[in-house]
Amino acid sequence: MSSGVWQIPKIPELRNRLLVMILLLGVYRIGVFIPNPGVDRTALQNFFQSAGNTLFGMYDMFAGGALEQFSIFTLGIMPYISASIIIQLLAVAVPQLERLQKEGEAGRQKITQYTRYGTIGLSIIQGTAIAFGLESMRAPGGEPVVIDPGWDFRAMSVLSLTTGTCFIMWLGERITDRGIGNGISLIIMAGIVARLPAAIYGTFEQVQRSEFNFLQVLLFGVFAFIVIGFIVFCERGQRRIPIQYAKRVVGRRVYGGQNTHLPLKINMAGVIPPIFSSSLMVLPATLGSFAQENVLLQTLSSAFLPGTTLYLVTYAVMTIFFCYFYTSVTFNPADVAENLQKHGGYIPGIRPGKSTAEYIDRLLTRLTLAGSLYITAVCILPDILIQQARVNFYFGGTGLLICVGVALDLVSQIESHLLTRHYDGLMGSTGTTIRGRRAAR
Repeated sequence: MSSGVWQIPKIPELRNRLLVMILLLGVYRIGVFIPNPGVDRTALQNFFQSAGNTLFGMYDMFAGGALEQFSIFTLGIMPYISASIIIQLLAVAVPQLERLQKEGEAGRQKITQYTRYGTIGLSIIQGTAIAFGLESMRAPGGEPVVIDPGWDFRAMSVLSLTTGTCFIMWLGERITDRGIGNGISLIIMAGIVARLPAAIYGTFEQVQRSEFNFLQVLLFGVFAFIVIGFIVFCERGQRRIPIQYAKRVVGRRVYGGQNTHLPLKINMAGVIPPIFSSSLMVLPATLGSFAQENVLLQTLSSAFLPGTTLYLVTYAVMTIFFCYFYTSVTFNPADVAENLQKHGGYIPGIRPGKSTAEYIDRLLTRLTLAGSLYITAVCILPDILIQQARVNFYFGGTGLLICVGVALDLVSQIESHLLTRHYDGLMGSTGTTIRGRRAAR
């Protein structure tokens, strides 16, 4: 691998793209520490120390600590992701959007434009909600978070937060176009990884206070490496459906006749299902933090505390449900079967058309079950370990899935640049290049 890494500076295009990616991610991290006016940051940080298991704590993890700082990047890239998901869901119900998805590059640009408009709208709504929420927040000692509440503070907050989200969206698109990797995913990964050193330092402080010994830390590290290896194994797992293209004679030329395959990943839904599930599961604790005198909300909040049996079972069921739901939205077997039939492709032993769609749907249902169980295990097991061992380590299953998935995609893109220049790739010429060779049978 080291020999492959040393080949990167020898390719000017790849070197420049990596530098652009690093510089733009550095700009994003600088913006996280530019605060909005009108907030007592000390009182806000004290509030977040007592709200780690609520929606604020989870959102702050994806924002890279920007919400705790109440910076201009507080909303992060989440409004853009939410707008993208909404557009994908609407494409199933709105025929106009469905037609745009099939129009190639022109349709993709139009959908991207709608996504940007949706991002601005969601940013205004979320910025307004955050401004009103901050005015009602109190630190554990009773200090108000907002120094001078009113419409001046609300208007300034909405304007700065919406502008910050638009700037992050622009950064992500520039990273995708001129850097390497998916810019939006890299920004989320940068926000999560940036807090890793502080979490590790907090863990070793617990060792110094004799809350647990060094052997437990070592076992925790071994467990983390095992989980990462398991994620890599499953993310690269595929079920390859053989595809045969019939020969066609056009004039004097013969087209088709080749054998290929249709790869179906074990995890077709990505990290969207655990994000949805986590957001819904922390709602009771979030509502309970605002309504201290409501007995029903306090009882509900206590019942769904992280680590309890009810929380884990409900979280697992919701994750499995969202895996099936999001996979059905993003992957349509009928469209795949129709495209295969149009181009003269077929699955050996399966009739083209409806039978092909039913066959793909049957395989996809089985793969989604395996993928949903894998995602559930990865998200729940680290949380159980954190709750049982009381480790001061926020890097749970959802963040781990995001970081490993983005890192794998980044390495794959770097390898593609190296291989086009006749280098061996990051893993050398030993036949261990990171590719999806392992297929789920």
